Amino acid sequence: MPSYKSARTAEDIHREIAAVIRELKDPRVSGRILTVVRVDMSSDLEFGKVYVSSLNGMEDAREAVQGLHSAAGFISREVCRRLQLRARPVLEFIADDSVERGAQIFRKLNELKEHE
Repeated sequence: MPSYKSARTAEDIHREIAAVIRELKDPRVSGRILTVVRVDMSSDLEFGKVYVSSLNGMEDAREAVQGLHSAAGFISREVCRRLQLRARPVLEFIADDSVERGAQIFRKLNELKEHE
């Protein structure tokens, strides 16, 4: 039976991570258009994989992930404090190209629509 409480908490963690990332002052992160695509949390909410994408390409996302790795402790502490979690989750940030891929598909669909 799926745990709805852990799924809701994982969604809350997703929302808070996105908010904390916007507040970071690291030059590798700030000033970039980043999207938290999804957050996969373990069932005990101790570990999480955070998939981050950038509209400016995969290289931009990789550089931002380096900055996020540096700030992982701060982000985890802030999420724990804001959501009043019992245990502070260990977060792993992963660069994802799904937003860029989606934009490319959207452009190709628009090109096909124009040629009709």
